[in-house]
Amino acid sequence: MASSSSQSQIICASFNQDNSLFSIGTRDGFKIFDARNGRLCYNKNLGGFNIVEMLFGTSLLAIVGTGEQPAMSPRRLCLFNTKTGAPLKELNFKTSILAIRLSRKRLIVVLQHKTFIYDLNSTTILEEIDTVPNTKGLCAFAPNSEACYLAIPASTSKGSALVYKASEPELICQIDAHQSPLAAMVFSSKGMYLATASEKGTIVRVHLVAHATKSHSFRRGTYPSTIYSLSFSPSIDLPDILAATSSSGSLHMFFLGAARNGRSQSNKLLSSVIPGSVTDALDPANHHVIHNVVPAEIKSCLAVYSVENLQNSSKLPALRTVIFIITHDGYFREYVICTTKSNESSWTLEREFSLLDSGSSSFKQNEHQMD
Repeated sequence: MASSSSQSQIICASFNQDNSLFSIGTRDGFKIFDARNGRLCYNKNLGGFNIVEMLFGTSLLAIVGTGEQPAMSPRRLCLFNTKTGAPLKELNFKTSILAIRLSRKRLIVVLQHKTFIYDLNSTTILEEIDTVPNTKGLCAFAPNSEACYLAIPASTSKGSALVYKASEPELICQIDAHQSPLAAMVFSSKGMYLATASEKGTIVRVHLVAHATKSHSFRRGTYPSTIYSLSFSPSIDLPDILAATSSSGSLHMFFLGAARNGRSQSNKLLSSVIPGSVTDALDPANHHVIHNVVPAEIKSCLAVYSVENLQNSSKLPALRTVIFIITHDGYFREYVICTTKSNESSWTLEREFSLLDSGSSSFKQNEHQMD
């Protein structure tokens, strides 16, 4: 989706399934970069693109044009081979394609009123789901899970999500997460947890999918803000960290493990007079913020690339987190955040380079303290 900035040339941005690569779509074509070193891996000038989705590190892409050229209709999905530079398969739809997700077995196509589940290898339709109006193409997908969990909005008036096993496919549960409509969703690596944010954006919730129950609540802020992107750390079981970027221009980090271990004791007295769901939201101890990560109102896409446990080190930091951020004003940034056992954090901007220039430059900034 296009950025709110009139100067932006980036229309879409996304990471691949292991966050090692990322793609951007512009009005001229699309590019693929190695997120680990900033190297431009592929560049194709074919016109404007609304969607560019990768399948891990393979040569397969799913691309959708903006419609500025007759061959690049927003209603046409093209499975594209970067090695040959040629289409492998084209699928046409009655309305514009709003989102695409890929796993090694499944292809998910989201339209405003329908969501399709395909077998990727044969491009056979396995399920056609009638949905509530989904104008933003909101969905969450867990490509690394055997069940290929898929979540889509269940309501336009409140923040509810339907969760499917795309491997079957079958509906497994409905999660009622917020009073306001959903704005962002993301699964953990294996699909055990689903994080959600509403259009209000003040509370981020984490749900245990197997029981359709809330496991954590975090307060992002007291004033409304649009959550642009959510990302779990790549942990297989309970993720260490959930990160978010918003229209305020800040990066938010929520620590799930610390919340699980310390919440029951720290909130024991308070929870006796305030319901648990409210208590969780009021506890700021596991929330850290970097302000002005991106200009306010500039859309962004982030990925928690790695979390390294340094508890055995003689130094103070206990966790070292690497976060990648793509901004629709045309920049890639890599942040390293170190969090101590005493719940203090500092951050360093390790790399920054332009995604729109022919060349890229990187630099380091001095270390800063987080709020």
